[in-house]
Amino acid sequence: MMQANPYLNFNGNCREAFTFYAEVLGGTIGAMFPYSQMPDGGGCDATSQDLIMHARLDLGDAHLMASDSFGDRYEKPSGIWVSLHPKTPEEADRIYAALAEGGEVVMPIGETFWASRFGMVNDRFGTPWMINCELQRDGEAAA
Repeated sequence: MMQANPYLNFNGNCREAFTFYAEVLGGTIGAMFPYSQMPDGGGCDATSQDLIMHARLDLGDAHLMASDSFGDRYEKPSGIWVSLHPKTPEEADRIYAALAEGGEVVMPIGETFWASRFGMVNDRFGTPWMINCELQRDGEAAA
């Protein structure tokens, strides 16, 4: 079975963002390679050596991956959202509040006809998130 994983780009703050995401999402940073570890230094100047060439955040069976863009290559994310699916409304509220701090609320988190919690936020690093906690029916998640 094929797996699809979001790959984010940052404007020089990938290390900070992934450290924050690991804490908020309860994940483990499985990889964090700066350009300086590449054989030729990644072909970037000395001021870019500490930028992240590749990072991977392990979230159970899922992975979030990222890197820093350098020079004028960074583009703000557009037209995509990283969708998270917490198991409980309390966990959804906690994650949403952490991601919203210093960010931009797009849709406040709340109950909808399909979810016990749903909300959208652009975090302080510019990453767009959707938090979706499915409705619980008789101890089972709604389909």
